Amino acid sequence: MHVLIAGGGIGGLAAAAALLQRGVDVDVFEQATELKEVGAGIQISPNGNKVLDAIGVFERLKALSFDPERKEFRLWNTGRPWPMFSLGKQAIADYGYPYLTVYRPDLHEALADRVRALDPDAIHLGSGVAGCTQDDESVELHLRDGRRVRGDALIGADGVRSVVRNTLWGPTDPTFSGMVAWRGMIPMEQLPERMQASVGTTWIGPGGHAVSYPLRRGKFMNFVATIEGKTWTAAAGSEVGTVEECLADFAGWHEDVQTMIRCSPKLLKWALMQRDPIPAWTQGRISLLGDAAHATLPFLAQGAVHSIEDGMVLARCLEGVPPEDAPAALARYEAARIGRTSQMVRGATANTERFHSRELATEASAERYLQREWSAAPIHDRYHWLYVYDANTVAI
Repeated sequence: MHVLIAGGGIGGLAAAAALLQRGVDVDVFEQATELKEVGAGIQISPNGNKVLDAIGVFERLKALSFDPERKEFRLWNTGRPWPMFSLGKQAIADYGYPYLTVYRPDLHEALADRVRALDPDAIHLGSGVAGCTQDDESVELHLRDGRRVRGDALIGADGVRSVVRNTLWGPTDPTFSGMVAWRGMIPMEQLPERMQASVGTTWIGPGGHAVSYPLRRGKFMNFVATIEGKTWTAAAGSEVGTVEECLADFAGWHEDVQTMIRCSPKLLKWALMQRDPIPAWTQGRISLLGDAAHATLPFLAQGAVHSIEDGMVLARCLEGVPPEDAPAALARYEAARIGRTSQMVRGATANTERFHSRELATEASAERYLQREWSAAPIHDRYHWLYVYDANTVAI
């Protein structure tokens, strides 16, 4: 079996590593001329770390990352804390692996190094995708420089504006959600000592929320603040913003939020895109993975994790399969993943209202709201099914 992967992001590289471990021949085609990721934080919950361990990068990543003690909410204006759930030793006890906050380039580099350790020639840079075709016996990937590469299966792991997906189903790109996320990386020593706790914090308020958590063994605080009611005219999906605009977006919010904005050496604005789950990923010898299949708002912290899960399930479905059976194997992969990922996308969208509810405007209504929506039972219902999943063993 020879598998072509369009896209060398987290999902594409995780899939490549898992496939190579199982003896599948893989070529990854990445449009960038060097492998690098945006310097930002992501959260890898236990279900993701199970897979990272299986493909041989977990211990390296754990040594570079942070293991927070707990997650908590804080009310946007008063700062009142509200428990969300315990992490640390409790996450290991419940799910077998920790919940890590990770510097995205560290994860990307670890995956790339793992792929190259398994096959030094698997990753092809400067290889942007222009399209694809297939017949009963093979698939052909068309690259922007005119090259054409044949294989037995093609996986579109080429992001929210996937060329592979749009070639198969026509334009299905996501649309702007009306929300902008401000992102900053703050050296921990620049924050007051009281703000350096080993906690993942989500500030929730009417029309917006802000998330902060330590990164890189506690050397940095990752800061992401999302606000509704914005417009987006930039050609790119992100641009450099100003402290003044960010402070204006979060006027009236607690001083700790204001402090993180002021202490961020650089603030980037990101347009948050959304798309309803698509009804199918696979046509014949071609399927999708990660954001190409299930682009999501980042409000369950599962986008990267589900791309990693995709890679493992895909590899298990293709292991030992003769080339002529690639279409059936890809159909099994889609059947194993599409229901779970669609539920994840819908859950992330639903959390928009839960994080931004107008009931959070006053202390009294916020108390009633938090008791109703964010007590132990509803939190368990929303998150346990995510974390207990094991892509290494789930039925395929």
